[in-house]
Amino acid sequence: MSWRSEYIWIEFIAGSRKTSNFCWAFILFLGSLGFLLVGISSYLDKNLISFFPSQQIIFFPQGIVMSFYGIAGLFISSYLWCTITWNVGSGYDRFDRKEGIVCIFRWGFPGKNRRIFLRFLMKDIQSIRIEVKEGIYARRVLYMEIRGLGDVPLTRTDENLTPREIEQKAAELAYFLRVPIEVF
Repeated sequence: MSWRSEYIWIEFIAGSRKTSNFCWAFILFLGSLGFLLVGISSYLDKNLISFFPSQQIIFFPQGIVMSFYGIAGLFISSYLWCTITWNVGSGYDRFDRKEGIVCIFRWGFPGKNRRIFLRFLMKDIQSIRIEVKEGIYARRVLYMEIRGLGDVPLTRTDENLTPREIEQKAAELAYFLRVPIEVF
């Protein structure tokens, strides 16, 4: 999603609040809770899960291992729920030709560096670079090359843009910023 005028281009970046993240966090929570309940059932020798008889699982070593996997899964699930709640990675890219400034803002994890704000002068932008890696794990990323500072990614690494979409986005942005495009 983006907003454009003659002098300003604002590109909104979606964060962790995506349907796939909600699904994975929920599935992981349910699976790890099931593992933990089976491990506890084997320790107590009671059926906490009605459709799974606890007598089939011996507490040492299977019950301990299942409890460990359940606890580990709950930790990972809580991490995913926190990133979704805090919407880590969301923000915007703002290109202002009138003032000659580029602002990149992202939300991070809570703490000292929760707000990630980068500011560059437009005259320091050397080019827009497209990095394409094809194969089983295809990856297409759009970068902005800043003089003396290196490359700043403009697209998410998990954003699966088609070659045509990434080329169009790069061409429009390069035209707006009046810089060349490089392809790697």
